[in-house]
Amino acid sequence: MTSARITSKGQVTIPKEVRSRLGVDTGDRIEFVEIETGVFNIVPATAEITDLKGIIQKPQKAVSIDGMKAAIKKRAGRKR
Repeated sequence: MTSARITSKGQVTIPKEVRSRLGVDTGDRIEFVEIETGVFNIVPATAEITDLKGIIQKPQKAVSIDGMKAAIKKRAGRKR
């Protein structure tokens, strides 16, 4: 098991082996995801915004500005 120390500023140096296996390098971002109380996974957050292309399909029909305004007005009139 690989370990590291926390500095007085709360910083941790991620060991080289762990950085390599995560595929992260200087300047990359990581996320800490809590999978259960007190247990976290470290996940690389290195995806580019262009990787999101195609996740949401384009609407089959374009919506006009007037159509958008009407939808907002209709939604605003509803009580929660």
